[in-house]
Amino acid sequence: MTEPGLRERKREATAQALAQAAFELAREHGVDGFVIDDVARRAGYSRRTFANHFSCKEEAIAMVAFRGVSEATIALGDLAADLPLLDALHEVLKAQLTTEAFVQMRELVVLSGRYPTLEPYVFSLQHRMRDAAQETLRTAARDRHPGIYAPLLFGAVYGAISAALEGALDVHVADGASSAQPGSIDYEEFLELAFGYLRSGF
Repeated sequence: MTEPGLRERKREATAQALAQAAFELAREHGVDGFVIDDVARRAGYSRRTFANHFSCKEEAIAMVAFRGVSEATIALGDLAADLPLLDALHEVLKAQLTTEAFVQMRELVVLSGRYPTLEPYVFSLQHRMRDAAQETLRTAARDRHPGIYAPLLFGAVYGAISAALEGALDVHVADGASSAQPGSIDYEEFLELAFGYLRSGF
């Protein structure tokens, strides 16, 4: 591994540790219930290190979700070139958007609804995530499909996941993070059903 590569990996690990600490504090105390020094202390870094990565605690809270999407786009690029794109997306989501990651992302959406100062950072992060994932999918499509195919496929899958994250669908998880009400659906079952509809063309 080259030295610049190692430095970048360390920088990313530091940013992720700070983001995770900020997210945990927001979950425990609310966005208004802690300060940057608390984040740095919990993550084991200095306030100066925090400032090297984030402009404010809201930016750090939002960034907690980006690592999973970044890993998912890498995994998508590593799949076999002849695997149908819909199947590739299904495999990546099953492997990367785990129950734990889904719960974390849903909690982030809920927090952004409760705290207006957090909302623009979550919106910005979602935009970055969409751009990164869509570009990876476009590259994976290569010359196998018309140019319109990858954006439409991505939009359909992103819409399905967003419906679950934002509460349009009552999706529950096995750890009890949300109660299973009549009409509720298990998260893993939700993924299977969503991709089933996508394969059959509704």
